[in-house]
Amino acid sequence: MAPGDLTVRAAAPEDAAALLEIYAPYVEKTAITFEYAVPSPEEFAGRIARTLERYPYLAAEAEGRIMGYAYAGPFKERAAYDWAVETTVYVREEAKRQGVGRTLYAALERCLAAQGVLNLNACVACPEREDEYLTRDSVDFHRRMGYRLAGEFRQCGCKFGRWYNMVWMEKHIGLHPADPPPVKPFSEVLRLGPA
Repeated sequence: MAPGDLTVRAAAPEDAAALLEIYAPYVEKTAITFEYAVPSPEEFAGRIARTLERYPYLAAEAEGRIMGYAYAGPFKERAAYDWAVETTVYVREEAKRQGVGRTLYAALERCLAAQGVLNLNACVACPEREDEYLTRDSVDFHRRMGYRLAGEFRQCGCKFGRWYNMVWMEKHIGLHPADPPPVKPFSEVLRLGPA
């Protein structure tokens, strides 16, 4: 599958079951997410709906099948953080290393830039030593996407009886004026959507 075979669109709560097919193996078999239990479709649909109230939640499809998804959420709740978001991406196991994550993150970045977001932050699980549950692939992916290391918390997440580090990575996508315009809700820029 080539990145040109993908169509990126806004996800909807009705996509919850398809997105859970992608997410569940990460919960059950990896330390990429520190979540222990796979959420129900109803809970996941609620997460999608809450995100879409303000931020993009995108799905990448090939031949009518969702191959991955990406979304943004608030970095922190205080007003001064309005121009910063936390970004997340998940790709179907068999579609890894085929450009799905890169395509999704590029589309997400375009949407966020249209909203007026300036800082992208990613919270990435990181092993002291790679093992069967966690590699440094996500850290390397974010570096390739232009993120830089901002900080590291050591042994802050325990999963599968092992302690893992977490790193924050960041990317600036705009200038930082003294009086930035308010960030627009995703619904106002949806028509600009992914190219």
